[in-house]
Amino acid sequence: MQSPEKKTLPISFEEPRRDKFSSSGMSFKGVFAAVSYMASAVLLVIFNKAALSSYSFPNANVITLLQMLSSCFILYVMKYCKIISFCTDKSKSKHDSLLTLVSPRRLVQTIPLAFTYLLYMLATMESVRNINVPMYTTLRRTTILFTMIMEYFLSGQKHSVAIISSVGIILLGAIIAGIRDLSFDAYGYGLVFTANICTATYLALIARTGKSSGLNTFGLMWSNGIICIPFLLFWTTIKGELRAMLSFPHLYSLDFQVVLCFSCLLAFLINYFVFLNTTVNSALTHTICGNMKDLFTILLGWLIFVGLPFDW
Repeated sequence: MQSPEKKTLPISFEEPRRDKFSSSGMSFKGVFAAVSYMASAVLLVIFNKAALSSYSFPNANVITLLQMLSSCFILYVMKYCKIISFCTDKSKSKHDSLLTLVSPRRLVQTIPLAFTYLLYMLATMESVRNINVPMYTTLRRTTILFTMIMEYFLSGQKHSVAIISSVGIILLGAIIAGIRDLSFDAYGYGLVFTANICTATYLALIARTGKSSGLNTFGLMWSNGIICIPFLLFWTTIKGELRAMLSFPHLYSLDFQVVLCFSCLLAFLINYFVFLNTTVNSALTHTICGNMKDLFTILLGWLIFVGLPFDW
């Protein structure tokens, strides 16, 4: 007699049904997804900033590597325990490699997405170190413009005049907020805009890659790690960052280790909650949540790290 299969978390790239939400507003699951996304996003920026600035950890790429290794470890344990699946169609996952948990064909299909994700992670991590949190958040608001441009070139999607006008208002607000920044850093600003371009490309590719490869969010996260970790490990090795990490004075400090562990955990959570919030609620709700979490990020960053003169 065969033992019953354990339940897996159903993750699909298909548009969820929202009929039952239309008359009663946002469901409990929708509220949970929105709040979880905002909380994880705010805390990730704070903990990354704490590790890179407060403790003066010099190796941002090492933190990115540790985040990817931690995510793959968590995914492997969850997949091994049959808590999650990596495919939208469970029957297809039987033919996947036991070593990688995803077939080589599917890994090849996710290469463009993985490299875009790697560049996004590296640029974001480095920009957080070189710019204060309020200005970082202000410049990140321009991501929506890059997203619209990438959607047009990759899928030919056009937007209405109302949407374009709304984007213009957001960009105008970002310019007003940052025009008096007294800590101007051309290198830091360039990193933020690079991160914006990578983010826009990543968002434009993720749905297409998921549909073409048959992988769900967990499968894409696993593929990103499997592809990116060897390159990132090689890069941090030749730059001497791994060796430099061993001589970091706070490496064995319990406080620093706690900050690093939370950074790795939050990096895993935010990747999942971005997808969950967008599918359970809507893209518009996710955008509103993004603006709301930026308000908390600015306030917390201002209070904890300072770094920006007050100006009405």
